[in-house]
Amino acid sequence: MLTTTVKKATSEVVGTTLCFQVSILSLRVECSVVATQGWVENHEVSGILRATSRRFFGAVKVSLRTISTMETEKEIIGSQKQQLAKLFEESLKAAFPDVSDVQPLIAICNDAKHGDYQCNNAMSLWNKLKGKCTQLKGPQPVGKAIIENLPASEMIEKCSIAGPGFVNIVLARQWIAKSLQKMLIDGIETWAPKLPVKRTVVDFSSPNIAKEMHVGHLRSTIIGDTLARMLEFSNVEVLRRNHVGDWGTQFGMLIEFLFDQFPNWEADSTPAIGDLEGFYKASKQRFDSDADFKERAQKAVVSLQGGEEKYRMAWAQICEISRKEFQKVYERLGVHLEEKGESFYNPYIPKALELLNEKGLIEESEGARVIFIEGKKIPLIVVKRDGGFNYASTDLTALWYRLNEEKADWMIYVTDVGQREHFEMFFSAAKRAGWLPSNEKDYPKASHVGFGLVLGEDGKRFRTRSTEVVKLVDLLDEAKSRCKLALEERGVFYILATLGYDTGGIFLFYFLSLLVNITGKAKEWTAEELEQTAEAVGYGAVKYADLKNNRLTNYTFNFDQMLSDKGNTAVYLLYAHARICSIIRKSGRDIEELKKSGAIDLAHPDERMLGLHLLQFAEIVEEACTNLLPNLVCEYLYNISEDFTRFYTNCQVVGSAEETSRLLLCEATAVVMRKCFHLLGITPGVVDMTGNTTGSNGPSWCIASSSASEADLQNALSWACGSGNVDCSAIQPSHLVLSLITLHLMRSTVTTSKMELPTLLAV
Repeated sequence: MLTTTVKKATSEVVGTTLCFQVSILSLRVECSVVATQGWVENHEVSGILRATSRRFFGAVKVSLRTISTMETEKEIIGSQKQQLAKLFEESLKAAFPDVSDVQPLIAICNDAKHGDYQCNNAMSLWNKLKGKCTQLKGPQPVGKAIIENLPASEMIEKCSIAGPGFVNIVLARQWIAKSLQKMLIDGIETWAPKLPVKRTVVDFSSPNIAKEMHVGHLRSTIIGDTLARMLEFSNVEVLRRNHVGDWGTQFGMLIEFLFDQFPNWEADSTPAIGDLEGFYKASKQRFDSDADFKERAQKAVVSLQGGEEKYRMAWAQICEISRKEFQKVYERLGVHLEEKGESFYNPYIPKALELLNEKGLIEESEGARVIFIEGKKIPLIVVKRDGGFNYASTDLTALWYRLNEEKADWMIYVTDVGQREHFEMFFSAAKRAGWLPSNEKDYPKASHVGFGLVLGEDGKRFRTRSTEVVKLVDLLDEAKSRCKLALEERGVFYILATLGYDTGGIFLFYFLSLLVNITGKAKEWTAEELEQTAEAVGYGAVKYADLKNNRLTNYTFNFDQMLSDKGNTAVYLLYAHARICSIIRKSGRDIEELKKSGAIDLAHPDERMLGLHLLQFAEIVEEACTNLLPNLVCEYLYNISEDFTRFYTNCQVVGSAEETSRLLLCEATAVVMRKCFHLLGITPGVVDMTGNTTGSNGPSWCIASSSASEADLQNALSWACGSGNVDCSAIQPSHLVLSLITLHLMRSTVTTSKMELPTLLAV
């Protein structure tokens, strides 16, 4: 009988190559297969050109105005850009005292060969200086003057001039290491960006009462939640508002339908309405077809708005039933909001309209009261012909309330791009009234966060086969069931990464799982653990697949892609994080003690590059907050995982002379990744698998039939690892036997070539 033990297998993505590393007894072998590397597309967002290289985000004016909004135990140091801006502000003032209002323009270097950052003020300064009495003869001398007047700082190793006065900045390696170590001790909260805002209202989700949440609410809910999380991390007080549609003429028909269907509704606090969507549709159908019912419904609206007790009670009952259904979805997504729906603002509408009227903004037009907006053909209607209020009157009132009662500096509205014109018009009305400043850069301000459609694979709006809008609860159920099925069918091989469970290489284990059975505690998960894992990974995958896209664009919803463990997906990133945790755990070192006693030294170029990019976390979050673009955090998270892969491939961690330093760098990477996951509302792990037999605490036991031969084993491993990379002749009897039947079935399924491995794994 021929046997072997597979003790360790790891897989990492390096550039465009997927590398397998296998330890068979004392023999170390490597093999490669072609993998796909994702690229960042060129796109223009909100006037900001983003380049293909993640190292360049364009020169931006760094605002030095900071408002401390909360008392914190740790010092908030801000981003590297902000720290560099302070240094260069001093230099600019010293070098050019007669030039006023010059803010430092700090950008990440487009080419890392030139440096880490750039100061791009020289050209604009030269345009102001030329023709005046100056000894400087061009932008390059201006750049040199900026360098010469820089205050001494341990942050900067050197500066140089390039092109028309660009000041290239190289950060000191020791300073990068020191900053990482300080973060590990003081906490990543000290890296929170500083934003010029104290209190923000984020208005998101906002479903309609008596209607089920659909896939469109998914985008508003998770984009709004991520924006709120990023702002909260930045020490901004965030008022999470759920502006539900709980008022209006439709409630007349809903209430009358409730009276008809449930005559004893007053005695039953929760009548069995059942499917809310069906209840709404049935009431609407009755309203359209039954004249007597329609008349009663219209009278019910008047009674409701007049405050008649019976109708107010019925309205409250319908709202409560809907509210409970909404809350179930929010709990599944890990989202919390405070409901302040349309009805909350209704009593304030007359006062808000009176203020607008006093400003001379409201005019009569065709029986309605309207506000004319410059550049718009149709006016903003604030009071309908019948005297009723509408969305515009409610939204203007809500804005007034948030400014004057809640004292918010920034109002953020997260809805689909189809509502853009509505927001433009009522923002313009608020500016004319003096509620908002005319300069969009000044506070307080209001912003519309528009997002595109969710499309099906046919390129059309994502719907069910019966052309119905996809219900959000059904979508989440599907994501969970697919993850659960994957866990049950493939055991520990598919989403091991999310658990922090060390498979020794998820891709190679796919291959082994086709040959053998893997035994171990992982097959003994409790039903609760399986449910938790399927939910955490399924919902996380859905969130990430949405958030990684520029919110302004449409995106195609595809379960297979979002649940893939390859490329820029939540599953791949969760796996990458788990591998880092596994490295630390398997070292046997106490990472908390290392934080106190160890030191980071970024001597290797890949160490320094990883450390530098980790330090850019704060400015990425700052940019994502400022431009309201959550996809920047996703892009950064994926790039950090790629940086770590490069570092781990080229720098031995455990057992090296630099083990302590590199373990601390691993921990810093894990900390930053976890914070990114938190900002995106994704849970990086729900089950502790560190005590399993298969994985971190022992070898992986692989057993099949006893009829395999040495030639079969050699052929199989040569297929997986590349011909000539592994020699099985010295293997002694132990724990792995490959059956002739299994190998024969494999060969009849795929070509026995290492280049075909990704195809096999995808199957």
